[in-house]
Amino acid sequence: MTTAFDPIDLSGTQLANRIAMAPMTRSRAGDGGTATELTAEYYAQRASAGLIITEGIQPSVVGQGYPFTPGLHSAEQVASWRKVTDAVHAAGGRIFAQLMHTGRIGHPVLLPDGQTPVGASPVKAAGQVYTHVGPKDFVEPRELTDAEIRQTVADFASAARNAVDAGFDGVELHGANGYLIHQFLAPNTNRRTDEWGGSDEARIRFAVEVVKAVAAEIGAERTGLRISPGNSYNDIDEPAPDAAYTALVQEIEPLGLAYLHVLEAKEIRELTLALRKGFSGTFVINVLTDGPTGPDDHSVIDDGIADIISYGALFIANPDLPARLKAGGPFNTPDASTFFGGDAKGYVDYPALGA
Repeated sequence: MTTAFDPIDLSGTQLANRIAMAPMTRSRAGDGGTATELTAEYYAQRASAGLIITEGIQPSVVGQGYPFTPGLHSAEQVASWRKVTDAVHAAGGRIFAQLMHTGRIGHPVLLPDGQTPVGASPVKAAGQVYTHVGPKDFVEPRELTDAEIRQTVADFASAARNAVDAGFDGVELHGANGYLIHQFLAPNTNRRTDEWGGSDEARIRFAVEVVKAVAAEIGAERTGLRISPGNSYNDIDEPAPDAAYTALVQEIEPLGLAYLHVLEAKEIRELTLALRKGFSGTFVINVLTDGPTGPDDHSVIDDGIADIISYGALFIANPDLPARLKAGGPFNTPDASTFFGGDAKGYVDYPALGA
């Protein structure tokens, strides 16, 4: 029986185990959206993960939706990430950069003068976003033109090339949690009637084009995609996600991607299993739970539901999580008050076993 502690070949990248660190925004980037020495320490501490997937990294200036998040669209940013990947590799780890364009989720105060968040359609999200000057109501995004959509696809590909140049083992495209790719997938945020919307086949097109462009730029074996069918986060409404996501997987299946990463939302295990059946590559799952993914949830590997399981908050608090899972604990408790922003506290000061 295969377990979470067995190694796996991820399209040519050898992983020591099947326990991944899920992408988690920490809002601790330096000036110019750069990775810092603390960033390098944080990820290197967690290098015993089979695979680290970084926090969301914006592929372009307008792709930023939160304060103090990093980018991969400038030479300075690329150089700063090289220190991170070198540190992780020196510790024996493997690391993918998650590319995240937030789309309508954000606010003009987070962007250079004159810029405003963009989206598939001019549909304002309910709620607020936290900024460096306090909470702000979401604004109506500017609808991307056809030419701008194609440029955004190119931005993802360029950022993927920058990621490889920075030493990353690959990239994960963030198509989940209500950000731009998800905004094209969901019917309540994509109200277009052109070739980018209006039907399931048209609404998946942006995701497919981004995946194809990135795979062509850096290789499919270095390209992963994260999705969250039916996830209502960031005011998304997908009442019947099965058809669109089944079609999406059918389109990307022939490409030979490194992996498909499914963040379960609602009660979609049946759809998860259908997507697993339709995708022949490595299947990663972030399990649906009432709270953070727990110590016993890696049984999805034993049961053959997935090839890799990703952990979020538990990895924040336990830098040596694979060893703790194998030993059955003990586990440090995450301090949610330090999740976003700040300094070393709640970032690199969680003790490892025996410390």
